Amino acid sequence: MPPIKFGLAGTGYWARTTHAPALASSEGIEFTAVWGRSADAAAKLAAAYGAAVHHDIDAFLAEVDAVAFAVPPDVQAPVATYAARHGKHLLLEKPIATSEHEADALSTAVSEAGVASVVFFTPLFQPEIRDWLGRVSAHDGWLGGTAVWLASALREANPFNTPWRHDCGALWDIAPHVVSMMWTALGPVTSMSADVGPADVTHLVLHHQNNATTTVTVTLSAPPEATALELSVWGEPGREVAPMRTIQPIPALRVALAELAANVASEQFRHPYDVRFGQAVGQVIAAAQRQRESVTVPI
Repeated sequence: MPPIKFGLAGTGYWARTTHAPALASSEGIEFTAVWGRSADAAAKLAAAYGAAVHHDIDAFLAEVDAVAFAVPPDVQAPVATYAARHGKHLLLEKPIATSEHEADALSTAVSEAGVASVVFFTPLFQPEIRDWLGRVSAHDGWLGGTAVWLASALREANPFNTPWRHDCGALWDIAPHVVSMMWTALGPVTSMSADVGPADVTHLVLHHQNNATTTVTVTLSAPPEATALELSVWGEPGREVAPMRTIQPIPALRVALAELAANVASEQFRHPYDVRFGQAVGQVIAAAQRQRESVTVPI
């Protein structure tokens, strides 16, 4: 089978440091084109990998079989929907959208076009995390989980200090990773409650289909000295701590790309972490956002 021609939508830090290197080093994939909102940045990134540069989205899509997205979610959703309607397979970032309407439109477009999709929930494509999830799923009797992700991405010098993260905070940026992992470990999330702390701090309680509960705290506004990333499940089998510190984005993205390519080759376009799963995780986050906005503090 000839290699799948991939285009990269995006030219920012994550596109440069993760997506482009992974695309260029993945077997069965030809990194052929770059599209970006900044003409200079797109030209520079494309030149570094010998790819064509495009500023017109139709010309870009005409050159590729699939698109990897590394753009803010409010850009990703409409462009990915357009790409799906033009028969392009999709490697999506989380969240797939920050509006349920746009997420629904994207999921519908993928289904109607019959294209493959994978959402890059980074930990879920890490071998050590998958081994951990395998150990967890091999046992019954889990009663709950805990997750604390304290990041300092909104500090001025941090490369992830971007406008959309300022607008949406940790709830939309890093909570999807936690929800996706706990969903996989403990079962689908059937209901949740949310509360707020200072800055963008969000506290979640997730209720799973098997009656387990997960408590979550996330923020992008932690002082650098306080950053932490901890996730575990507990119950009758004991306590299992996820190896979150082992995450390496480029190898994980290569796994995601390989699985997307395998689905394309086999014409089996469903994936455990496809756009439908991204849509389901997004529904949890959107419900939490509504609760955040309705929280009142008594005086």
